Amino acid sequence: MVEDSAVASGGLAAAAGEVGGRRSRGALLPVVQVVAGNGLEIYDFMIYGYYARYIAQTYFPSNNEYLSLMMSLMTFAFGFLARPIGAIVIGAYTDRHGRRKGLILSLALMSAGILCVACTPSYAGIGVAAPLIVLCGRLLQGFSAGAELGGSVVYLAEIAPPNRRAFYTCWQAGSQQLSVMLASLAGFFLLLLLAPGELSAWGWRVPLLLGCAVVPALFWLRSSLAETAVFARKQKMPTAAEIGTNLVSGWRTLVLCMGMVAMATVTSQTITTYAPTFIKSLNLGEAAGFVVLFFGGLVVFAFLPIMAAVADRVNRRTMLVVVTLLAAATAWPLLAWLAHGPTVFKFAVVEIWFSFIYASYSSVQVAAMVELVPPDARTSGYAFSQAVAAAVLGGFTPAILTWLTHTFRSNAMVGVWLALNALISLAAALALNGRKTAERQTAGLH
Repeated sequence: MVEDSAVASGGLAAAAGEVGGRRSRGALLPVVQVVAGNGLEIYDFMIYGYYARYIAQTYFPSNNEYLSLMMSLMTFAFGFLARPIGAIVIGAYTDRHGRRKGLILSLALMSAGILCVACTPSYAGIGVAAPLIVLCGRLLQGFSAGAELGGSVVYLAEIAPPNRRAFYTCWQAGSQQLSVMLASLAGFFLLLLLAPGELSAWGWRVPLLLGCAVVPALFWLRSSLAETAVFARKQKMPTAAEIGTNLVSGWRTLVLCMGMVAMATVTSQTITTYAPTFIKSLNLGEAAGFVVLFFGGLVVFAFLPIMAAVADRVNRRTMLVVVTLLAAATAWPLLAWLAHGPTVFKFAVVEIWFSFIYASYSSVQVAAMVELVPPDARTSGYAFSQAVAAAVLGGFTPAILTWLTHTFRSNAMVGVWLALNALISLAAALALNGRKTAERQTAGLH
């Protein structure tokens, strides 16, 4: 572990290591160019989740607070439903025309979606058009995210040496954690600076507008992104029909990948997007919640490279099995402990533990999936698997958890949902062929 920590301390600079066959400090740039756009995507999703109650009051007003919140969370979930379509459409475009062009296209669509949510007037101002525009914005963001996440992972995997693929690809999730921390800081300082009425009326828009402000810089970064050597040396580009055929013939692999995504997407949504709503139901105070969320993001960011370094040294299947077993075994006891006499300390323990679980699992799961999907449909295959699982499970997690805790009147039900999805991913890990997994882990991508 000491050796792994030393390797991980190289941080992002090491993750950018070998591009175009040579190592240099300048090789850091492609990693930054890729993960920065992905970070903005997740930042916006986090902000929407953090301020779901205020967005509900603005666009879905109702005398029933629970109903209003559920409408806001369901709109959040609908954005995830558009991900599989984006994964197929933009993913196929990326597999045919290049990683760089696909990443630029997804960034453009994502930016338009963010603007829709940030700038749309309230329901009181323009009536039913307001929630419709917001819904369209969420759908557009979901459509772009369907390929953005897959495109960024595939790019990082293709510039990585075979024996460091998990370490390289972990920075996609690492950028998400920076977004979680930034969103948490924004939420904390807004609570300090604004009165509740100001926060509800317009304050929640501020972090979204700040996200919009960095969009030009992201376009500038991605405009100079070089194509990966793996894609550039392809002599024949697959047609849309060939990509579709590869996806259909590899459906068993895609289903297996979806099962692997289950725990990652549900755990991520629980410890980030749902956390502010959970804090409210525990009556622990919003400010404390944002502080805990910040340190949860920090834990993930710190452990991702360490656990990825471990994942590059041990069999992927073994690590996936161990982590999913840990998650399934601890979810219900820890959440029952928290629900029985909740305190900020207990919430912090649960948040930090599952942040560690997420870091440990995501660090190996992402690399394992890239190595599984068909080479000629790598972006669309990875993105589609990720998008379907995220749409069915992750996107609806805040709404499902709100419904579960409301219906059963127990915050411990959060642990049931976490454990169930850990078992789904455990089944997927057990279904992997350990020998073939090891072969793919050490082989180069083509």
